[in-house]
Amino acid sequence: PGPRGRSARGAATMKLLTHNLLECHIKGVTNKYPFKVEASQVETCECDFNPDFLRRMYPKLDWKAFRETAEGLVPDTQLPESVSEDMLKSDEGFLRSFHHVLLEVEVEEGALICPETGRRFPISKGIPNLLLNEDEC
Repeated sequence: PGPRGRSARGAATMKLLTHNLLECHIKGVTNKYPFKVEASQVETCECDFNPDFLRRMYPKLDWKAFRETAEGLVPDTQLPESVSEDMLKSDEGFLRSFHHVLLEVEVEEGALICPETGRRFPISKGIPNLLLNEDEC
């Protein structure tokens, strides 16, 4: 993988930031979020550390879903159950762990799984395919 969250191929890859913003849009589904992630290939790609970006993104995340997904993909992840303002403000160790999981962990191959129906949406070459079948619209 190359710089700025792009693989050597030049295509954007699915990061946990992306996963945390996605939900299932199958007609009639009420439990749309979060997708379960099954990954057959996970890579890491270093990117610039920007604590201000992390501070701005944190309120937009579902921390519980993010943390659970991170633990499933990166077994040695040590993210806390909850985050304090002090951690976001000045805990560089926490911010670096958060940065790594949010922006440097990339799901190259696998699937996103709807939490209600179990429908699998493939992730291929880092791109999740969330297209619905005609009967799901």
